[in-house]
Amino acid sequence: MSSRKKTSKPREKESEWQERVVQIRRVTKVVKGGKKLSFRAIIVIGNELGQVGVGVGKASEVIGAVKKAVTDGKKNIVTIPLTKTASIPHIITGRAGAAKVIMRPSAPGSGVIAGGAVRTMLELGGVKNILAKQLGSSNPLNNARAAADALSNLKTFVQMSKERDLVS
Repeated sequence: MSSRKKTSKPREKESEWQERVVQIRRVTKVVKGGKKLSFRAIIVIGNELGQVGVGVGKASEVIGAVKKAVTDGKKNIVTIPLTKTASIPHIITGRAGAAKVIMRPSAPGSGVIAGGAVRTMLELGGVKNILAKQLGSSNPLNNARAAADALSNLKTFVQMSKERDLVS
């Protein structure tokens, strides 16, 4: 009889993604028999290499809500075009609902200057030098989605020159 070793496959994809909880909120719904409790989780998922996503999940237990939020976050991944100094290429604004987020590149060594859900999005996206400001709403979900909107609309110098037919 040959002795076979069971080799488990390395879980590289699972380990490279980081998850951070932005908010867990208990929500109630009034139904015929009384009140129904459930939980809403807002999770930001990223690999610190230029990919980040925000997800929302609702369930009757916190663990279920977090699992649903993680799968939702993986569906909504945004790729960030990072510069050599781990910053963004240009100033950008993003909107989601009543939330507005302004982001501008910063000097090397200045770090991530942002607050709340936007800071979490930028840190997990791998951005190291940036200035960001939340305007309008203080809702963490809308601010995270506004940050995702801004990061998805970023373009590199090469992309802009191709759009304007400056480089053949």
